[in-house]
Amino acid sequence: MYEEPYRWVEAVANRRQYLDDQFTQGNPLIAVSCPQGILLLTVHRGTPKLYEIYDRIALGGMGHPADLEKLRFSLLDLAHVEGFQRSPSDVTASRLTKNGVAPVVKQAFEEIFRAPYIVKILLAEVGKVPEKDRIFTTNYDGLFEECSDVGILASRKSVEKALYDEWKKEKAPESLEVALERALRLWGLASLLQGSFPSEEVGDGEGSQKVESDRVSLPDEEAARQRIQEMLNKETLECVLLDRTVSIMETYRVLAGDELHVLLPAAFNLPLRP
Repeated sequence: MYEEPYRWVEAVANRRQYLDDQFTQGNPLIAVSCPQGILLLTVHRGTPKLYEIYDRIALGGMGHPADLEKLRFSLLDLAHVEGFQRSPSDVTASRLTKNGVAPVVKQAFEEIFRAPYIVKILLAEVGKVPEKDRIFTTNYDGLFEECSDVGILASRKSVEKALYDEWKKEKAPESLEVALERALRLWGLASLLQGSFPSEEVGDGEGSQKVESDRVSLPDEEAARQRIQEMLNKETLECVLLDRTVSIMETYRVLAGDELHVLLPAAFNLPLRP
């Protein structure tokens, strides 16, 4: 009887370790706010990871495609029901996160006899001015965070925090071009850090064991640039802009082709897959 709570805690800890391992092979996702709107950026191997959810709201995900699709359709239904029963202004990234995705993901994670969602979710809502932008990230355990300037999905929280600290070292991007360059740089750093956690030995003698260290050292600029060039040559760069400068409600716009080539920094201006 008294062992049951401890078994649950142990099961949740094992589940957390399992999910952390699943994300080491995934592609990070970056969302940054700039004067033109919110830029979302990732790389995929065939299945898109950026979608429109509602007017002024976009979704990005990292993890298993089937889990991402299931949550996406749930959020689409919730958004349109809210917009119909209430009003379009009541459909916000905050409500979709707090009333939609976070409780569902948390419940699945904590029910140890049920498969968890192998997914991390990012919801971005563009405002009329950059200060009104909202970016929500939801972890696989239902924990969500809100920010107005940048959102990062990576394999581990320690990686996300290190990249967020790196972002804060510079002022806010003053143009879409600068935002794309900085988002690409963050993506390159995150991609290099995926699964690069060294093990440390804890304990003495026979009781010692290997545990994973959460200390994060950022790679140098050249390594990040080479990683970006490598990925652009073999995978698809996916960019979306929630454009605050348009007069219509439909702000979601895919950046591709010639437009994306113009925006890419010269160091990364390589042939892109369609």
